[in-house]
Amino acid sequence: MTRQGPGRGSRVSGAALTRREALRLTALAGVTAGAAGCGYSLAGRGSFLPDYIRTLGIPMFGNRTPYSPMEQLFTEKVRVEFQSRGRYQVLPTDTGVDGVVRGDLVSIGLAPAGFNPNQQASRYRFTVVVSVSFADTRQQKVLWENPALNFSDEYDLASAGSATVAATAGAGAFIDQERAAVDRLTTDFARSVVSAIMEAF
Repeated sequence: MTRQGPGRGSRVSGAALTRREALRLTALAGVTAGAAGCGYSLAGRGSFLPDYIRTLGIPMFGNRTPYSPMEQLFTEKVRVEFQSRGRYQVLPTDTGVDGVVRGDLVSIGLAPAGFNPNQQASRYRFTVVVSVSFADTRQQKVLWENPALNFSDEYDLASAGSATVAATAGAGAFIDQERAAVDRLTTDFARSVVSAIMEAF
């Protein structure tokens, strides 16, 4: 039986593959260890925020729209959503905290998205544009920001009269009457914003 020379046999080739795999795995392990050392984690598996951020300041959002007090509703829902994550103490201030979330309502709009058999709007699409940022106060730098975060979703009306209000009196009167839809809107928005901040890279 003829023995093959070095570098030409299958076992030698297999050994070479093993060495390449070992080097690749070592490199991956180094990257993972480096990421862990910086206090960051993969999106969807927790927060990317530095570990030393424990207190969050969320002052009242600004409001460029004519619909007051929408800024109070959005601010409160974002505070509640951060508190529900169980890791942070949330304060209504931008001083004496590790991080600060700032927001500014840019625009709020609504349009019919569904109709009943009488051709009355029974479902509306809300569209909200908000400028949001998250700053690390210790390092004095912005970690995440979106100057035009667009949130849009559809909500069923609680009553047929709301459709008439929306069509004739505009978004302001509609918001006053459709408190349940507004509550769902602000809750959904807060979840989206907090997830974007905590899971972004």
